[in-house]
Amino acid sequence: MSQENRLEKTNRINRLFDFYEPLLTEKQQMFLKYYFHDDFSLGEIASEFQISRQAVYEHIKRAEQVLEMYEEKLGLLSKYEHRIQDLEELNKTLYEAFGKIGESDEATLQHVHQIVNRLQEL
Repeated sequence: MSQENRLEKTNRINRLFDFYEPLLTEKQQMFLKYYFHDDFSLGEIASEFQISRQAVYEHIKRAEQVLEMYEEKLGLLSKYEHRIQDLEELNKTLYEAFGKIGESDEATLQHVHQIVNRLQEL
């Protein structure tokens, strides 16, 4: 797997983990944190828990499958990413409109922009 693909996969698992962490077992949470958040190798995790590298690999693969299953059924990450795209588009549209409105509307535009920014932070 190329470095770029590995990074893309790591980012996806971390985003899924942000949404579905509470639905994982404690062991799945721990292994995913060590592997994806803390960048531990399979060998380091195996040593820490006194199990084989293969067992660690299987736990991580299973946890990844569970995360993907939750995303397939609930779609929280997908909905979040679409919402962020829509908010960015709205923000861009507002700024494009900013040059076309009168100064009296500037306060309204700034208020709407603040709301968009708050929504993006959620």
